Amino acid sequence: MNHDTEALHAAIDEVLAGHRDGFRHIVREYGLGVRGFIASQLYHLDDVDDLAQDAFLAAFEALGTYRKGDDFGAWLRGIARNKVKMYFRTRMRRENAMERFRSEVSEVVEADLEKASLAVEDEQLARLLHCISKLPDKMRRVIQGGLEGQKAQALADAMQSSVAVIYVTNHRAHKLLRECMERNVA
Repeated sequence: MNHDTEALHAAIDEVLAGHRDGFRHIVREYGLGVRGFIASQLYHLDDVDDLAQDAFLAAFEALGTYRKGDDFGAWLRGIARNKVKMYFRTRMRRENAMERFRSEVSEVVEADLEKASLAVEDEQLARLLHCISKLPDKMRRVIQGGLEGQKAQALADAMQSSVAVIYVTNHRAHKLLRECMERNVA
């Protein structure tokens, strides 16, 4: 974009003389270029306008350091580049802080959750053993054989029964255990 150097210098002189309205000319002339430059650097385009505004505010505050004759667009892009760098630094710091926070919370809570989980498991195991002890002897033997990994045929042979009877007994035992566990919920 071809910018009017005389109009730019007049606007800068106006701003430096205390007339802030002169800066509007600068924003109108360079706004699109600065926004385009920032947009080319970011993934999240939602932040472009905020960063462009920050860049123009910084340029307004540093306008006295601009040397007439230098490329104003390059000077302004340098300010925008620094704002983009600060944006990424701040974002990384924030993301790292959140990751550290999650990690610390996880460390603190994990031990408590593990203890609570073990307590629940111990309590459920105690209830299950209590319910198993109430089963009739034949059902208790089928459940014990299943827990020990015995095959249905081996259980049937040991109990002098058929495999079908073992399956039916196992099904009935599981049903009774489920009912007992539901009744004895703490």
